[in-house]
Amino acid sequence: MSDPPAAEEYVASPCISVCSVDPVTKMCIGCLRTLKEIGAWRTMTAAEKRAVVAATEQRALSIPRRNAGGQPLAPDHPKLQRFRNKIS
Repeated sequence: MSDPPAAEEYVASPCISVCSVDPVTKMCIGCLRTLKEIGAWRTMTAAEKRAVVAATEQRALSIPRRNAGGQPLAPDHPKLQRFRNKIS
């Protein structure tokens, strides 16, 4: 069994527990990760994870994160706030 990552290496997942893939973009409508990024998350290095988190934040500028019903999440939605608190 491997040791847990040191605090400075830990990168919080951008998952906000919506977990539904848009058939057009092939991205999760909640976290805005691609299927490839979601699948590879557990084996990514901390630097790769930080790059994915940055990419999801960039994507969120033009693609709204949505709930399971497809409605856009407000920037101050509690699920987004929890994620932002994890990464700050």
